[in-house]
Amino acid sequence: MTETGHDDLGMVASAHPSASRAGCEILEAGGNAFDAAVAVASALNVVEPYMSGLAGAGFATLWVAAEERVRVLDFVPPIPRSFPPQRFTTRAELLSGPSAVLTPGNLAGWCKLHATYGRLPLREVLAPAIALAEQGFEFSTFGHVEVTGFGPAHAAAAGTGEAFAAAFPFYATLQPGDQARLPMLGATLRQIAEGGADVLYKGELGKRIIAFLAEHGGTLTMDDLASVAPEWREPLSVTYRGLDIHVPPPPCEGFQFLLTLRLLEGFDVGALGPQSADHLDLVLRAVRMAAGVRIADNRPGADKLRAILSEEGVQPLRERLRAGVVVPAPTEQWTSEPPPGADPGHTTSFSIADREGNLICITQSLGSVFGSGVAVPGTGVVLNNFLYWADVQPGSPNRAAPGMPLAMCMSPSISTIGGRPTLALGTPGSYGILQTQPQAMVSHLDFGLEIQAAIDAPRARLWDGRLVEIENRVAPEVFDALRERGHDAQPFPTPFTMRVGGMQAIRRDPGTGRLSGAADPRRNGAVAVARR
Repeated sequence: MTETGHDDLGMVASAHPSASRAGCEILEAGGNAFDAAVAVASALNVVEPYMSGLAGAGFATLWVAAEERVRVLDFVPPIPRSFPPQRFTTRAELLSGPSAVLTPGNLAGWCKLHATYGRLPLREVLAPAIALAEQGFEFSTFGHVEVTGFGPAHAAAAGTGEAFAAAFPFYATLQPGDQARLPMLGATLRQIAEGGADVLYKGELGKRIIAFLAEHGGTLTMDDLASVAPEWREPLSVTYRGLDIHVPPPPCEGFQFLLTLRLLEGFDVGALGPQSADHLDLVLRAVRMAAGVRIADNRPGADKLRAILSEEGVQPLRERLRAGVVVPAPTEQWTSEPPPGADPGHTTSFSIADREGNLICITQSLGSVFGSGVAVPGTGVVLNNFLYWADVQPGSPNRAAPGMPLAMCMSPSISTIGGRPTLALGTPGSYGILQTQPQAMVSHLDFGLEIQAAIDAPRARLWDGRLVEIENRVAPEVFDALRERGHDAQPFPTPFTMRVGGMQAIRRDPGTGRLSGAADPRRNGAVAVARR
């Protein structure tokens, strides 16, 4: 765990050392946490182009010190009005290719955040990402696995593969430790540094995206791009063990995370012993139960949401938890085609704090690895596949329709105590996000682990039915006991796996104000401190 001194300017925890350093450069240049957030987000576009980028989507949850409040910025666009849901009946049809592309939201979100709270010029905030793209960065072992594992299939895709191979020429040759450059992406970021978000949403970049998609069967239109408008929202909050935890409201699906904690609030989890069968059985059943509530209605209105999280709504579920029965159930959508253990979601999350008291957590993504696999020729921009998360299954209560808000399984969180910010925590992991964040909170709050130790602790990923996979650092006899209680509990083959996320967190001591940062060993994460 990394800590700040009294004279330090702030801290960044992200999934790549170069991105964390980019954020600190901006803090050291006089920027605030919100300037640094745009620098980190754009740098991650360069050093992790397979995880997130300007053509993705996401959420930010932030504590604004000057206003003494938590705010949420939602930059997940609605389902495009041009989207033809009747053409699809299964998720698999939208896993990749031009039809899978949701209207890009990340760039609009970065620029909205910067315009509202940033201090430095946009060109200065984007300069670290441009330098990384043009001058190069070190290719990580994690990046090597992702790019060589998924790049060849995208490069071989009919119609779009040639453009992908041109954008990422190193997909089959680079080794860990090699230097990589993305000059086309660097040139695009330079255009955005001068012209802002309009370069994409009203300008030449947008026209090139729409034309290329149309050429290969996509339906996105310039009207879809022009309609993108990130929204400021009030956070959704619950109290757990004295900590007020704030996440984005629906259409974000983070309420599953909060409902899990509400269920556990009625139990003395800390008395069960960390990583014991009693601890894991209770938490896993609470996660599965909360997932069922979310799947039954993944876009509840304000009244329904209050009822779900109320004591009256939670108490009957707690009684079912006390009964100790594992009920086979889905964990992702109303039904789920991917085979158990197959997780197509790849995302990134980062947290930033500055000396002024601001705190921000952003979770952003392209969806799957390299999103849709569609790279726009000459731009270095790869497009998302977020329509894979739109429920197109006939009969589903959550079936997608054009213009409908897209329910999204992200949950960047800011926690406060006594009305003061104390923790920023988020993770990637598709629907696993909503499962693993409560597990980390239990380790931190119920078992008293420092935030790095809480992130390091073994975690589990639940799948449809009874299947749950758990990192193999849990004792074999615990697996046996969980099976006896009705879980199909299986160990992951490794002690640490990204299948249970890649959390980054910053904690502010409410007494001293000092910062401590944590980076997940399951990713290439790093904590960096901005020095005076």
